[in-house]
Amino acid sequence: MVYDGAMSKFAVIIVAAGKSTRFGGAYKKPFAPLAGRAVWLHSAERFMNRDDVARVIVVVSEEDREEFNRKFGANVAILGLSVCNGGAERADSVAAGLALVEDADFVAIHDAARPCVTDKEIDRLFAKVKETGAGLLATPVASTLKRATGEQTVEETVPRQGLWAAQTPQAFRRDWLEAAYQQPERSQATDDAQLVEQLGHPVSLVEGSSLNLKITTRADLKLAEQIIKATPPPKPKGGNPFADDDLWR
Repeated sequence: MVYDGAMSKFAVIIVAAGKSTRFGGAYKKPFAPLAGRAVWLHSAERFMNRDDVARVIVVVSEEDREEFNRKFGANVAILGLSVCNGGAERADSVAAGLALVEDADFVAIHDAARPCVTDKEIDRLFAKVKETGAGLLATPVASTLKRATGEQTVEETVPRQGLWAAQTPQAFRRDWLEAAYQQPERSQATDDAQLVEQLGHPVSLVEGSSLNLKITTRADLKLAEQIIKATPPPKPKGGNPFADDDLWR
């Protein structure tokens, strides 16, 4: 099924409910300052003023909700974002965001900790998903892969031909994703595409960039800042309300 590109709309779920156990420091990684504002804001603003996006939903953990509202309540109101509580597992958090989706043909899920995705990458993904129904950004694996034993010695070399490293955003027909999330084993999936694959739907790979990194450690912030400085920023309607704000006092 090919949707009318002028009429089809996406809802976007920004997942910011993780524990950030490897990140350390005073902030969880989605809320850490990056080039003047929070990591999650960089991720959200790539979607919030697109003509093909009807709604952006940010999912945070229940334990962070009060602090999130205190620090970012004004930002959420200005941008017209929706916010909801996540669950114990990532799949539970996506399901919570999915429950708020209305009037959208497609749903995209993006990790709040991937602030360096570009408008062009999103354009390519959304165009492909309108054609095929499901897709994700990914990069071909370039490194030689080794499978290790429990003693961390090489057990075998894994052929890399045909292997891709999955990224986000991942996007799907809304009805496919809703059906995928009805599966009882959803918490065992490592990404959303896996759940859609389990229903037998083909999922397209859209080549992304290694610069669309996922922030995992504090050292990743320094690299992300350099990438953001070199990347054309999105141009929100009415200007950027966060250009000069100080979120950290």
